[in-house]
Amino acid sequence: MTRKRIGIFGGTFNPIHVGHVKAALEVQRVFSLKKVLIIPSNIPPHKGVPLVAPAEDRLKMVKLAAAPYPQLIPSPVEIEAKGKSYSLLTLEKLRQQFPDALMFFILGIDAFLEIDTWWEYRKVLEMCHFIVISRPGYDLRKAKKILGAKYKERMIEVSDFVKMSEVKSPLYKIFLFSIDALDVASEDIRAKIKKGESITGLVVRDVEEYIYRHKLYL
Repeated sequence: MTRKRIGIFGGTFNPIHVGHVKAALEVQRVFSLKKVLIIPSNIPPHKGVPLVAPAEDRLKMVKLAAAPYPQLIPSPVEIEAKGKSYSLLTLEKLRQQFPDALMFFILGIDAFLEIDTWWEYRKVLEMCHFIVISRPGYDLRKAKKILGAKYKERMIEVSDFVKMSEVKSPLYKIFLFSIDALDVASEDIRAKIKKGESITGLVVRDVEEYIYRHKLYL
């Protein structure tokens, strides 16, 4: 029996923007994922982020951005857990929720280049496949240089098709996925809001209205 494929797309989503949505949809299509869980962190453990909107607001914005796409599923798993959000603990909980699923952890190359700072990152790499997506200003090939030969051998460069035979390997793979990424960053959106500049087109309309209605990032 073919195992159901589930994507796990975590982040601060402070706020979620059109680049996040485009990347999630592209990964879902190319990797034939049944669904992609979009998981806002409760408290990001790896770096201090100024002007972090309350977790419940970030989750509501994720719900608004994902609403037109039934394959994108907002998940409160890290917010409900309270405290700092660690990928290892999240994956353990998702394994319990979806015991028969084949999971794919989705993250940008910028986050992957810092993976050796994650708590128990080697255990995380042994729990599921990884999909590392390109971002403007970053060289995707640098992913091959940060974890040594053991993990470099697991890395597969992907453009627009993933062979089933590659995914069925007994070792979890690290897919380097080059997409036509939008040059959008949450940090720039927050800065524009603070300066009173327009963010139209950078976030979906419902998210833009939510931000201004709740006076976020001011």
